[in-house]
Amino acid sequence: MRDRRSRRSRSALLRAAVDLVGERGTAAVPISDLADAADVSRQVLYQHFGDRDALLLEAALDLARRDLMPGLGDPAAAVPGRARSLAVASHFAEHRGFYRALMTGSTAFALGKVLTGLLVPFNRQLFQEALGGTLDARTMDDLATGLAGGGHALVCAWLIGGEDPLDPEEFADRITRMVTFLVNALLTVHAPSREPGVLASGQPRERTIR
Repeated sequence: MRDRRSRRSRSALLRAAVDLVGERGTAAVPISDLADAADVSRQVLYQHFGDRDALLLEAALDLARRDLMPGLGDPAAAVPGRARSLAVASHFAEHRGFYRALMTGSTAFALGKVLTGLLVPFNRQLFQEALGGTLDARTMDDLATGLAGGGHALVCAWLIGGEDPLDPEEFADRITRMVTFLVNALLTVHAPSREPGVLASGQPRERTIR
């Protein structure tokens, strides 16, 4: 029974963090307000998370896992690139107030690290499919991390400075074009043939991420 109450309290705090920060547009929500919204004491909040920043980061991670990751599918699944781009754009647009508050507050660096970590496996699979064994594992990981970090910076700029209302479809196109360009540039450099951008079979190596 105690474990069940503890899980309910934790879930209530995570929901309260997303709702209050999103409504107020700032991460500087008093701990007492977060606890009241979750119908728990401040002591319970401290027991579960230690401080407000830890709660907000965990709330962001929980939100992304529940709402974003299902739309991305399994990293190894053959999900079209634009579908994943649109899932990312739609998720962040829907929760713009919450994420923008975290991206402009004391949690900005830690949030970037958390979100980048979630997206790296998808990028690694993308490069693996496009480049096969032409790159060593370390370089593949570096590319996957670099794309995730660059994508995060692009999302930040969009959420913070984008005009209302945000257009997820247009932003998904931007992400898809960026990824397509990067993959094709790498294919040109690492194509296993004498002629840049051509496979040993003679077929063009250029690829469009749809």
